[in-house]
Amino acid sequence: MKKGYILAIDQGTTGSRVILFDHEGLVHSMAYRELRQIYAQPGWVEHDPLEIWGSVRDCMAQAMQEGRVQPGEILGIGITNQRESTILWERDSGRPLYNSICWQCRRSAAICDELKAAGREPAVTEKTGLVIDAYFSATKIRWLMDNVPEVRVQIERDNLCMGNIDSWLIWNLTGGAAHVTDYSNASRTMLLNIHKLGWDREIMGWLGIPEKILPKLLPSSGVMAHTSVEVFGARVPIAGDAGDQHAATFGQACFHPGMAKNSYGTALAVFMNTGTTPARSKHGLTTDLGWCIGDRVEYALEGVTFIGGAAIEWLQKGLHVISDAAQASALAEKVPDTGGVYMVPAFIGLCAPYWDMYARGLIIGITRGTGIEHLARSALESIAYQTKDVLVAMEADCGQAPPSLRVDGGATKSDFLMQFQADILGLPVERPVITEMASLGAAYLAGLGVGFWESQEELERKWKVEKEYRPKMGQTQRDQLYGDWKRAVERTFKWAR
Repeated sequence: MKKGYILAIDQGTTGSRVILFDHEGLVHSMAYRELRQIYAQPGWVEHDPLEIWGSVRDCMAQAMQEGRVQPGEILGIGITNQRESTILWERDSGRPLYNSICWQCRRSAAICDELKAAGREPAVTEKTGLVIDAYFSATKIRWLMDNVPEVRVQIERDNLCMGNIDSWLIWNLTGGAAHVTDYSNASRTMLLNIHKLGWDREIMGWLGIPEKILPKLLPSSGVMAHTSVEVFGARVPIAGDAGDQHAATFGQACFHPGMAKNSYGTALAVFMNTGTTPARSKHGLTTDLGWCIGDRVEYALEGVTFIGGAAIEWLQKGLHVISDAAQASALAEKVPDTGGVYMVPAFIGLCAPYWDMYARGLIIGITRGTGIEHLARSALESIAYQTKDVLVAMEADCGQAPPSLRVDGGATKSDFLMQFQADILGLPVERPVITEMASLGAAYLAGLGVGFWESQEELERKWKVEKEYRPKMGQTQRDQLYGDWKRAVERTFKWAR
């Protein structure tokens, strides 16, 4: 076994995590910090960029201290991150000009409506694989240009950098020496032409975004930059970079077309490898650039659900009816079903496959006999139903369902949810030994980039199932439950208008 470690940074929506992996792909040590959520107005979600960087810096120090690892023993760094979230900062000082606008934020919906009214969506979809939505970075950049006066001043001075979270972290890790991103993160900005692998000047022209503020595009695996000795304590190659869902798919070893995974975090993200040719969706999914290794680019179909585990967090921190996520599962198992209750957690609109920025959340089917157990169960079941929505669309696009669904993320700890997921899909659900897949995928990309691991075949052999859930529900019951879910979803459409 090779000596040394790969350090993976996983900067997520609700917190930052750093994990040190050894050559066997096992966790050596780790650290985590929660991230403050800023809700300036209804539908707005922000983070403090300096808090993001501080949390990552603290986690790196703690993980190395607890693992008794020196900076020089780290052979490479991999980064994965919440995608689409957008930061603008001064090139000379590194000072952010505004908070990070989170991927969840809806403030740029009106800009999206203007683009659609101008007939831009077919071209945007053809070039980027995406639909026009406030979810993606491009309209967030335009909002900042229109609403933060200093942004245009710094553009005129050629002193502005734009980046998603990965670019911001690399900038700080290198002491401001590198303004870069990888193709997977760039593909979620709505500015990358995924066919030509370059920033699309026509789309930038429609939004008035200057190319000079955007980061340099690089592969997902391979040395992108080196850490500053002053910042990190050693000159270490940053050799892996991918958006969280791309990295999780790589960690799940979904290296062959047709393989699919779902990550159960704040949001949900079903990702299916489609090989080296982009597959355009006709059923509400996005066409993603999965990752780029050397000259080889692999693509995927993706369906994101905005509110996955966040529905359980709402029960805990919004309604204060449960103490933690584990209690939701315990309550759900106390009743045989939801009693006809459906929760559609469209708190910030609906993403794939519906794409309704103006949908809002709904709980329907309540009777006098409804209790907290039914509410908890309906929240957990909503996670499984939304996953099915995406997989139904994938099957329609590809002509076949995946052989199984590989799963990762915090909510996979719930045996109730995983069994219901298998039941409502009619597919086996496979939970691997390691469920921090975004971190592992970032580590794998970095390790390949510095020769710590030799090949994807070597990584594929490391993937192990911890538990498999097989469907037990009959087709008639499955169809009835899912049909009622679809009726509930329809009642959320266009509510905010």
